[in-house]
Amino acid sequence: MVGVAAPSFAAKDSPLSTSGLPVPRYVSLKSDHVNVRIGPTKDNDVAWVYTRAGLPVEITAEFENWRRVRDSEGAEGWVYHSLLSGRRTAVITMKDKDELATLYESASTDSAVAARLQAGVVAQIKRCDAVWCRIAGQGFDGWIEKQRLWGVYADEQVK
Repeated sequence: MVGVAAPSFAAKDSPLSTSGLPVPRYVSLKSDHVNVRIGPTKDNDVAWVYTRAGLPVEITAEFENWRRVRDSEGAEGWVYHSLLSGRRTAVITMKDKDELATLYESASTDSAVAARLQAGVVAQIKRCDAVWCRIAGQGFDGWIEKQRLWGVYADEQVK
């Protein structure tokens, strides 16, 4: 008998998860104190604690009411679902940590500069098209090239 290979799908194209939502997907932390555990139960040890509400994380797996998350630095662990929010945020990323990311007044490098942001700044995502995202945070609001953000997929549109 000849085996037939099942078609392969990217995880974010497959909505088969405990919650019925796609995995992987980006979410953010709801509070300033989020325990990250080594496994998906309260019996598992706390590996570390996030202390920054609004920080974006990527859900990479689900088990009952637990979500395995990965942060912008690649650290992974399990978080209880109620500590996560569907509110979309992103972290400014730069190849050189001393370099500043330019935020523009409109979705064009020809528009006026609205701000320059350091790597690690967390911003709320207002919307994204194929290349640009409108972001806002404390003291800034403008457009940034999507490639400068961790917290939104390259092919994702956010409305």
